[in-house]
Amino acid sequence: MSAATQLARSIGGQPTFVREHRKADGRMLRLYGRGAHALAPAAETADPIAQGGELRYHPLRAEWNVYAAHRQNRTFKPSAADDPLAPTIVGGVETEIPFADFELAIFENKFAAFHHSANDAADVAGIASEPAKGACDVVVYAPESEGSLHTIGQDRRRVLIAALIDRYNALFEAGCDYVLPFENRGDEVGVTLHHPHGQIYGFDRVPQIQQRAIDVFAGGYSLAAEIAECMPEYGLGEKGGVAAFVPRFARFPYEVWIAPKQRREGPWDCSDEELEGLAFWLGEVTRRYDAMFEQPAATMMAFHAAPRSGSSRYHFTVQFYPLLRAKARVKHLASVEQHTGTFTVDVMPETAVQMLKGAE
Repeated sequence: MSAATQLARSIGGQPTFVREHRKADGRMLRLYGRGAHALAPAAETADPIAQGGELRYHPLRAEWNVYAAHRQNRTFKPSAADDPLAPTIVGGVETEIPFADFELAIFENKFAAFHHSANDAADVAGIASEPAKGACDVVVYAPESEGSLHTIGQDRRRVLIAALIDRYNALFEAGCDYVLPFENRGDEVGVTLHHPHGQIYGFDRVPQIQQRAIDVFAGGYSLAAEIAECMPEYGLGEKGGVAAFVPRFARFPYEVWIAPKQRREGPWDCSDEELEGLAFWLGEVTRRYDAMFEQPAATMMAFHAAPRSGSSRYHFTVQFYPLLRAKARVKHLASVEQHTGTFTVDVMPETAVQMLKGAE
């Protein structure tokens, strides 16, 4: 049985421990918590797993896209009794987490689009292709089948951030050039598992959108100056040196960014006080969305940090893109948005921030 070890980074004076467990099918499961995890694992079945897809280059968009046909067979909206992200209960259904309890779990995705062992790519005449190397992790916030970044509480969010920093370090060391922790939430986003969770993708090259931001920061753009200019009018508030605000250039209705007021390359670069503020705002922004839309709000959230090699003047953000423009009204990305990248924003940022400030 593997022993838990304490992570180097503690948040809010709270240590975080990690225990590694090699699943029967070869995938690694990591259990993070405020205490050392020591429960015995349940019996596991070693089912075959996919090892990534392939990348093909789009010549007109100058971008690489991943093709992973095996993901068509991934788990789709299981019943509560068949929840694969729940703990495995003795005598019950075998899940991805073969333990009767845990605080927070991260494991390699069974239906990974990217994989460190990917080695196949089709030979398509005139089209550049290569194996989709990288990593795909699933991040399970809690053992309970219902909840959110708000309801799991500040202590659990501290564990989450410590775990994400641990995975940033490990995936950079493994050769991933860019790491993107993210969360898809809500049917409107296309979520297939409602158990509260996020994911982490490790890319072997920096994605196009992220590279644009890297170039803009290197060219001299200052997000710190933008935050200072827009606060407090466009701000939801600040805590621990971290601001939550509606960008004056938002593309989505009710879009919110979280960022340290001083430039930081990623969460690993933040002070303990800033990580406390980041943990708070991850929960508070989620709470405000749910209160304003009067339902668990469909959102796409992602951490935007510097690449493995670092980046001149890069400023770390967490960005929330809601998929609702009003209660029960979906913001569809239709023809113009999809074909040109030019978004039509239905709610002015000035209106959005007032609505979010009033969401109690």
